[in-house]
Amino acid sequence: MTLSPAALAALVVRLRTAGCVFAEDEARLLVEAAADAAALEGMVTARVAGTPLELVVGFAEFCGLRVAVAPGVFVPRQRSAFLVSRARALLPPGGVVLDLCCGTGALGAALLAGDPAAEVWAADVDPAAVACARRNLPPERVLEGDLYDALPGGLRGRVDVLVANAPYVPTGAIALMPPEARDHEHRVALDGGPDGTDLQARVAAGATDWLRPGGALLIETSDRQAPATAALVTRAGLVAEVAADDEVGGTCVIGRAPR
Repeated sequence: MTLSPAALAALVVRLRTAGCVFAEDEARLLVEAAADAAALEGMVTARVAGTPLELVVGFAEFCGLRVAVAPGVFVPRQRSAFLVSRARALLPPGGVVLDLCCGTGALGAALLAGDPAAEVWAADVDPAAVACARRNLPPERVLEGDLYDALPGGLRGRVDVLVANAPYVPTGAIALMPPEARDHEHRVALDGGPDGTDLQARVAAGATDWLRPGGALLIETSDRQAPATAALVTRAGLVAEVAADDEVGGTCVIGRAPR
């Protein structure tokens, strides 16, 4: 739908008053997504009440894609685009990708968009995440289960690039997160254990069984946790490298399997 300049300006003021930092951008997305005035009012009311913008409009913009989102499922962060860029550089044409702790499947979807011939698999323990990821990836390749337990045996030793944005928020820090995450994303998508590395440790420990020789594991982490994440990757028998991009605030540890 469209709004008059005056009505759009009033919407921007309403959003800004509610604390929306990027009110102009949010107003544009809301107007684009609304079918009519009644729908727009319902969406604005939800946003002003604190519902994350992505849940209001039904998608998150990520790596040039509109990724479908769902209540409770981890919304992809823009910082994860850095991990995607590093993964793309390591993925051979038509290669095999595994997106663990996939959430919406945004990482896998971005890699598939970059190479439609890639064979992309994804898994998550949360049924809501699996249902959502099946909207963004080939549904038959999105599996429900605890990390590697979900995977078919035929994938073992074939993965070129394994990406994981496993939960890495320390348990005690969840209460300090912004309400949009803390109140709207399932705890299983956030809680990384006492120091935030519990899931990362399990991902790293199992990676060598699934990577092909020369394949790569990429784990998103924080700059503070990166040394601990790298140590876990090294302990798993991979050659670890910490990579970061200050512009987007992205940090990941890359572990390369021996050839």
